[in-house]
Amino acid sequence: MLNINEILETNEMISRRHLDVRTITMGISLRDCAGEDAERVAERIYDKVTRRAERLVRVGQEIEREFGIPIVNKRVSVSPIAEVAAACDIEDYTIFARALDRAAKTVGVNFIGGFTALVHKGFTDADRRLIASIPRALAETERVCSSVNVASTRAGINMDAVALMGRVIVEAAQLTADSGGGACAKLVVFANAVEDNPFMAGAFHGSGEPECVINVGVSGPGVVKHALESVRGEPFDVVAETIKKTAFRVTRMGQLVAREASARLGVPFGIVDLSLAPTPAAGDSVAEILEEMGLSVVGTHGTTAALALLNDAVKKGGVMASSHVGGLSGAFIPVSEDAGMIAAARSGALTLPKLEAMTCVCSVGLDMIAVPGDTPASTIAAIIADEAAIGVVNNKTTAVRIIPAPNMTVGDTVDFGGLLGSAPVMPVSVGSAEDFIARGGRIPATLQSLRN
Repeated sequence: MLNINEILETNEMISRRHLDVRTITMGISLRDCAGEDAERVAERIYDKVTRRAERLVRVGQEIEREFGIPIVNKRVSVSPIAEVAAACDIEDYTIFARALDRAAKTVGVNFIGGFTALVHKGFTDADRRLIASIPRALAETERVCSSVNVASTRAGINMDAVALMGRVIVEAAQLTADSGGGACAKLVVFANAVEDNPFMAGAFHGSGEPECVINVGVSGPGVVKHALESVRGEPFDVVAETIKKTAFRVTRMGQLVAREASARLGVPFGIVDLSLAPTPAAGDSVAEILEEMGLSVVGTHGTTAALALLNDAVKKGGVMASSHVGGLSGAFIPVSEDAGMIAAARSGALTLPKLEAMTCVCSVGLDMIAVPGDTPASTIAAIIADEAAIGVVNNKTTAVRIIPAPNMTVGDTVDFGGLLGSAPVMPVSVGSAEDFIARGGRIPATLQSLRN
């Protein structure tokens, strides 16, 4: 039960510190939509999504009004389309992306995730068809998001899939050159992808999930930053405790919204993802939290240690607030979506190598990174491989969402608009990884994969 002081604190966090529920995401199983006739499968997909999610946006808006809690996004995730469409005898899966896009527009959600293939140990024919369809599918739709899992701690790294995704990303960027390669902002390459992630672009409804489920992603970098302002100069034990207490309050709010949405929609409550997800708005930045700890600028020495403390304290505070914490849960460091990260990257303080080091201790990985448009596919694949290796060895989720911005070079800025923000084009290494990527095959799983 919340007391009056906690209610007042929560109201202050909402009104002045950018506290919000970043997303209510309804996960929907599409297994029963499978069949051999592609057009019929596409219609089943549209019908089921629109039926299940018909009231999602309206209920979210009702909760916003009644509780005074902003809910920024209402979204849908679905079963990996490569599995749903496997029996269809067609090569181009864009038809299913169009069905998803049409359904998203009908129910009013801003994104729908699940144009997905899971290929960490190898490809099915359907996986290959879906991956080949990604560039066109994302170029021709507005709200569809795609993800491909290329590695896991148990299986190792599928380097054939890594090489293929390098080429897919380049093609997707070229097809959407007029929007700065915007299709790539809707595409994530994972290692150790989770089944209950409510955040786009990586959300999909996993095979271990129920028929339909509500997952909530909270946010609140501004709240954490404000809390740390009251403990300036204090030792790190105090910093960690302050973050934990703040994360507890933020997660309790998220659980309240999740349970309320679950009850009103008649859909099981899944998890609260307590990730600190920044936005381009001033005061809503993970970078500013790290700088509040004493760094002059994100990217300088000490940044990785500060991020490790933040990530750990957020998780500890969250798990005390809810028995159903899941998803990714930690701190996101997307360059284009965080005003502080953008400023640090523009100044040269934050570089790709430093970002890679930071991903060893954060929630996901290299997120919303813009690189020159002429970056070779093999270099992009090598960046993916590096991130996958970090995830596999550390038994954590890592990901790459990278945009080779067409016709742009280092120092230019690509603007994606809205929540996706803008990103300075960052330099990549001048060395070549072409021969390395050309080897193909699978990098074996590490010894820790045999823990059972």
